[in-house]
Amino acid sequence: MKFHYLLFFAAISVFTACKQQEKVHHYIKFNKAEELYQFLKWSPEKRYPLISAHRGGPMPGFPENCIETFENATTYNPMVIEFDIAYSKDSVMVIMHDDKLDRTSTGKGEIGSYTYEELQAFNLKDDDGKETSFKIPTLDSVLSWSKGKVLLTIDLKRGVSYAKVIEKVKRYKVESNSIIITYTANQAQEVHQLAPDLMISASVQKKSELKRLNNLGIPNNRIVAFVGVSAPDKELYGYLHEKGITTILGTMGNIDKSSIANPAKNVYYHLVNNGADILSSDNIAQAAEQLDKFRYNKKLSSANIN
Repeated sequence: MKFHYLLFFAAISVFTACKQQEKVHHYIKFNKAEELYQFLKWSPEKRYPLISAHRGGPMPGFPENCIETFENATTYNPMVIEFDIAYSKDSVMVIMHDDKLDRTSTGKGEIGSYTYEELQAFNLKDDDGKETSFKIPTLDSVLSWSKGKVLLTIDLKRGVSYAKVIEKVKRYKVESNSIIITYTANQAQEVHQLAPDLMISASVQKKSELKRLNNLGIPNNRIVAFVGVSAPDKELYGYLHEKGITTILGTMGNIDKSSIANPAKNVYYHLVNNGADILSSDNIAQAAEQLDKFRYNKKLSSANIN
């Protein structure tokens, strides 16, 4: 009898340990585009700073631009997922940053030299060069996965058609959780003319750039302002916030490196306290810890976050 009790308690201990190791996912959900518009319309009362996982948040065992990596990122914080689209030889839109396969997969050479079926022979590698069992995903699979889980910022590599990407966004009905990245005012104008209902990430590093976007017919309520990869002065944040515009600051690069070298400085906490709303980062674990602290201290919450 004693032996059976020992087995029972051992089983309970194993079950409890497994439950404790289960990762909790933090999802963002917008049921319709109007909810996304309201979430991104900046106000001091409704503000909810977020992390954008640059290339999906790669880390050891999790390659960049991979659905498994996107899912892992949501265990740290509610996430904006930034990813890159390229074409295969047979014009399938796949998720890949580089023109060549060598750095991030077991393949060699130009991604455009292989059909999608041929690309499936390769495995993705993490940033340390370690091979995983994960495959290069399609845009279709990412859009299908994303609904009710994350907010997307969609980056197109050279030659990829905005019109074709927008067609996919509409087909999968993910207008309510998609933001299209643009780099020039003319690109932003093209996206807005193709899909006036879509949110656009546009470069606004000075006031004149917002005025140009407005003159091209793009209203403030469709703009998320990318303010660069170094923190602007608070005047620019104030100018954009007064117009209800949410900002994205790119911390990938020097800011991330500074935070890793000096964790006690709470770099990400101070960046959002000074006006950044979304931090596009490669260092999501540390950023998540500091944004959790910031939101707790400021008593910030959102009905769209589970």
